[in-house]
Amino acid sequence: MKIAFVGKGGSGKTTLSSLFVRHLAAAGAPVLAVDADINQHLGSALGLGDEEAAALPAMGDELPLIKDHLRGSNPRITSAETMIKTTPPGEGSRLLRLWEDNPVYDACARPVELDGGTVRLMVTGPFTDADLGVACYHSKTGAVELFLNHLVDGRGEYVVVDMTAGSDSFASGMFTRFDITFLVAEPTRKGVSVYRQYKEYARDYGVALKVVGNKVQGPDDLDFLRSEAGDDLLVTVGHSDWVRAMEKGRPPRFEQLGEADRRALRTLQNAADAAYELRDWERYTQQMAHFHLKNARSWGNERTGVDLAAQIDPGFVLGEGVAARV
Repeated sequence: MKIAFVGKGGSGKTTLSSLFVRHLAAAGAPVLAVDADINQHLGSALGLGDEEAAALPAMGDELPLIKDHLRGSNPRITSAETMIKTTPPGEGSRLLRLWEDNPVYDACARPVELDGGTVRLMVTGPFTDADLGVACYHSKTGAVELFLNHLVDGRGEYVVVDMTAGSDSFASGMFTRFDITFLVAEPTRKGVSVYRQYKEYARDYGVALKVVGNKVQGPDDLDFLRSEAGDDLLVTVGHSDWVRAMEKGRPPRFEQLGEADRRALRTLQNAADAAYELRDWERYTQQMAHFHLKNARSWGNERTGVDLAAQIDPGFVLGEGVAARV
């Protein structure tokens, strides 16, 4: 299942997504973590040193390889150069599984050893000085969107994506690629403003959205979040000595995480598991086509010089049965 963590900058979404990854790994679940934030901190939050985190291969740098592998023998895609971030899979495309070995993982994923197990980590790569004035960050997250479009995930498999802050997540169709989105919100007006904005944007696309209240210090904070988020408020977390130690680069064993935080993480996992059971693969595939056509008309056709609508395979529906045939 695919899970996104979103929220305004400084809300604690990277910290909470890293805790969730650790929780899943400790439970023995296969986990792929993806850092798709403009500020690349997930590796550090998972315990990598600065040099290790900086050495992670950037998905954006491997985009030609990713495109060439994913298009496979799909006759509707004449070359990797005609693929854009929203290009959907079709008959002949190479689909990915979370647990397999393939050239995309070889180039872009690295194992991270946690005290509860090992996870795969992929990163978009940082937004550098060389990008200023010539690129937008969404050109980097396009690699993640293509990857998610071609990934067939199953029950008990977890893809956890730390998304870019705020409403920037809506610059593409990637926000519809998730079974559930956890919006991390502090109990402040600015904290809940991102929730209201996200809720408004996501309304027409059936996005499962739940609020995780962070830095909640007492009943007043809880009442505030309840009044603003209503039934969307799933769980709240407060101060954690374990997290404080982690932020100093000295995390204790994960088993020493406080019971209140453990309960919160179990609640997130239960919500994600329940959301996956509601996935409609046909609708999921149709949403890919919708955003592909939208991007094709607005800029893709002009940039590639081809009619990208022809890349859509009308008889193709992504799903586990299709992955077994490829």
